[in-house]
Amino acid sequence: MADTDQGSNLIIEEQSDSNQSNLFTYIDRDNVHGLNLDVPERAKDIIKPWVDREDTTLFADSGVDDQMIIHVPFSETVRIRSVVLKLGRGEYTPRHLKIYANYPNIVDFADAENTTPHFNISLLEGETGAVEYPVRVAAFRSVHSLSLYVGDSVGGDQSRIYFIGFKGDCQSPRKEGTKKIEVPAPNAADASLVDRVLQKARGQQTTAR
Repeated sequence: MADTDQGSNLIIEEQSDSNQSNLFTYIDRDNVHGLNLDVPERAKDIIKPWVDREDTTLFADSGVDDQMIIHVPFSETVRIRSVVLKLGRGEYTPRHLKIYANYPNIVDFADAENTTPHFNISLLEGETGAVEYPVRVAAFRSVHSLSLYVGDSVGGDQSRIYFIGFKGDCQSPRKEGTKKIEVPAPNAADASLVDRVLQKARGQQTTAR
């Protein structure tokens, strides 16, 4: 079931120094990419080791407006318990996050606007450090890729992200060559829309707007 809390933030927890359950080693970093980034190559720069989660020398800015999508594939099937974000401050702070799970290719902005996300919350403003946002584990129990859609920045022109990380555990190695894509649709009504998005993603190459 999708997590679509529109009115308030979920329970937020400050990060400890523990590296327990960090999923960095399971991220297929070479294939991380994004849409509407000022510098497209920067998508990989915000996928950092846990010890570098507070680093501000590398970051990704949105391009023509304050929206951007970061697509994160995993090398193995994982269960996600939380997403960890360090965001830009002031006018660069995005205030909204949507996450779409298990798309074979990145969703584009048009599809994202018309598809129910698996996770949908308002982000904290004014935080200086990395913050952990717990997710509903049932919706992310068997994940091989995530598309994170952020926007609605304070300044309205550009969003910035310094760090994206995940906590959880590995479920099993992915089987190469498997054609069937298991998409945990938020509900049955979304199934036909998800199928349409999957077909569109296979049929054309997504480009940044």
